[in-house]
Amino acid sequence: MKICQVEGTLVATARISGLQNRRLLVVKERGTSGKQVAVDPVGCKPGDWVIAVGSSAARDAAGSKDYPSDLTIVGIIDYWDEPARIGA
Repeated sequence: MKICQVEGTLVATARISGLQNRRLLVVKERGTSGKQVAVDPVGCKPGDWVIAVGSSAARDAAGSKDYPSDLTIVGIIDYWDEPARIGA
């Protein structure tokens, strides 16, 4: 599982039928600058910190082993006890 922050909605009206009408979001994994696209079955909004799963777990979480997802959000984080960074 990964901790990511939602940056915004991705709109792609021309897409394969396997993606159906699932909501797609741009997310940034904690501690990185790279962005990824995630399927959102839980109803996130920009700024939310979320838990996301990848690989076969992402397809299962999206609803089907045949679903074409490599990253699916499985929860919105309310709180986590993050240790203080030394020198921050």
